[in-house]
Amino acid sequence: MRVNSQQNNKNVFLFSKKLILLCLLGLIAISPVSIFAQNKTFTVVLDPGHGGKDPGTIGTKRYKTIFEKDIVLSVALKVGALLEKEMPNVKVIYTRKTDVFVELHKRGEIANKADADLFISIHINAATPTAKGTETYVLGVHRNESNLAVAKMENDVILMESNYEKHYAYNPNDPSSIIGLTLMQEDFLDQSIRMAKILEKSFIDIGNRNSKGVKQAGFVVLHQSYMPAILTEIGFLSNKEEEDFLRTEDGQNKMAQSMFGAIKKYKSELDHNNNDPSNIEIIEAENQVESTEQAIDKTETIPIVKENQRNYEGVIFKVQIASSKNNLDTKASNFKGLEGIERVKTGDHYKYYLGKTSNYDEILISREKATSKGYTDCFIVAFKGNERVSVTDVLNSKK
Repeated sequence: MRVNSQQNNKNVFLFSKKLILLCLLGLIAISPVSIFAQNKTFTVVLDPGHGGKDPGTIGTKRYKTIFEKDIVLSVALKVGALLEKEMPNVKVIYTRKTDVFVELHKRGEIANKADADLFISIHINAATPTAKGTETYVLGVHRNESNLAVAKMENDVILMESNYEKHYAYNPNDPSSIIGLTLMQEDFLDQSIRMAKILEKSFIDIGNRNSKGVKQAGFVVLHQSYMPAILTEIGFLSNKEEEDFLRTEDGQNKMAQSMFGAIKKYKSELDHNNNDPSNIEIIEAENQVESTEQAIDKTETIPIVKENQRNYEGVIFKVQIASSKNNLDTKASNFKGLEGIERVKTGDHYKYYLGKTSNYDEILISREKATSKGYTDCFIVAFKGNERVSVTDVLNSKK
């Protein structure tokens, strides 16, 4: 009887283990996305610009203690507090939490070591007394003199670093040297542009601010990070009205709430796209912010090329319409009826392209076709062999 009792107990134990295993397998089969999504940590790096010996913009000088470094730090801490309170699955990392000087290359290192999902560098602008509004940048070639001036102002901080030549391939006295660095961030360009657009829209809706839109310029701090990355200028301290707004607790709270709302929306879109293959397309941007790579800044000038010189031997143009972690079948029904979609794996993402031609006029038609189907954030990319190259550089080769 003792032997039978032990055997029965063993059978009950084994049955219980099998039952637990079946229950777990059943839960996974029913809702695999929800189980793994709950364990996924989304990491945001908040980078308050300047700090320590670098005060940043000093404003109109009507106030003795108004410095860019202090305001952006306050805003960053407020954004982080909102994220930690309202979005517990989001991990917040700061490049600085106090008034200290952090070299630009170390800011990028902090984000890279954390394997962050999003990098946001926070700054305040300065120009003429009448200039006002927010503007958010993604990494790229300076589109005009205004963008160049902003980038140079922010990049010149590296001159405060000892032996800066060891850490950067960028020459602050030759801003055009950033051109060779921009391609390293292009894998994340579409996501960076999307986040920038969401943020500018949030500044309008939540912060009630004037938006100057999304732009491209060669910011060293963005080049240092290997993830979707943006640099946002949350106003002009050279403007009395905006200086008065940004120095107040209420003003800083509104900017923080705007940024929090944008991050929340961006993450929600990513989660939705990753969980639902049928929703892979880049979501249409609002009218307040410019769309597509070549309309990021309204003042950009596309090189004029004669009609008989629109073929570029050795160059292939494509229209990128989407990027996602989902490996989606390229059938037309998955892409709003568009046929001939190409899927290319880059890292842990798949990029989806329409068109493949050496003729720039033909790719413009493909872009219009994609736009008419609702892919208003699509943009033209260029390749030489397997290497991605700047579309602007290709067009400039036949000016």
